[in-house]
Amino acid sequence: MYNFPDRNSPFNQNSPSLDMNQLQALIQQQSTRRPIFENIAVLGCGYVGNALAETWQEQGHFVTGTTTSTERIPVLAASLSKAVIAKGSDFSAMRSLLQDQSTLVISIAPTGSQEAEAAAYETTYISTTQNLVKALGQAPNVTQIIYLSSCSVYGDRQGEWVDETSQVAPIEQRSQIIHESEKIILQAANEQQKVCVLRLGGIYGPGRELVSMFGGLAGMTIPGKGDRFINWIHRDDIIGAIEFARLNELQGIYNLVDDSRLTVKEQVARVCARYDLPEVKWDTSQLSLQRKSVQVSNHKLKVAGFELIHPQLLV
Repeated sequence: MYNFPDRNSPFNQNSPSLDMNQLQALIQQQSTRRPIFENIAVLGCGYVGNALAETWQEQGHFVTGTTTSTERIPVLAASLSKAVIAKGSDFSAMRSLLQDQSTLVISIAPTGSQEAEAAAYETTYISTTQNLVKALGQAPNVTQIIYLSSCSVYGDRQGEWVDETSQVAPIEQRSQIIHESEKIILQAANEQQKVCVLRLGGIYGPGRELVSMFGGLAGMTIPGKGDRFINWIHRDDIIGAIEFARLNELQGIYNLVDDSRLTVKEQVARVCARYDLPEVKWDTSQLSLQRKSVQVSNHKLKVAGFELIHPQLLV
């Protein structure tokens, strides 16, 4: 597929790409510490969580998936071992969910608009992680917790590089809340329970292609130079990294982004060229409405042994 060297990254370590079957085989070879089949809970079966839960179910695990919507229960129940209504703000529901589980994946987000109010973020992230930490104290069988966070916690670095040792400086209140929830869930870590936080780039993949995000800009004139960096990660690589973290009992914080080092201008140009859309023009005499720009290193996760399926951006 792709094997482009990242010559610009100060954290560079080249890594060949794999398809999903090769990646799963490699992961299974790398670790024999985990049982072949486990009881796994996926808290939040949205875009990523649902695909993850179905992948584990197909592998033979007993997977419990959660949703906050009664309408989603029949859909989840058709493909998973168990589907339950569970809100993170409900401590009893969290305690019940964790009983007899070995692995917990936390893949949560507010429902409704992406521009959810801060109150919704507080309820979704802070209340959920607080209740989970308390419930995990009563769930000795849970040995691996994997929490999906966001690279937005790094804030604006004006195009500079960051890694997991960089100071966190979120600029939006939503990102501040997400970072606070990271700190809360990491409190659950002990000798018996490993906690791994994966900071994700922008998520794309089947049903969430870049053309649906950038295609509407075709033929327009956009303020600014288009020189911002946006970090992306394909849904399949998120699933692969979660499985890698589970099998290798990872703990601590890891960035999960691909190897693409493209500006917004370059990303939009690729989409327009791929779908034969009119080019986007950039008005450098005007300031961009969006200035947040950061290049996120994935070096730490690569050093641990993880290999990306889609190291370069697919358009």
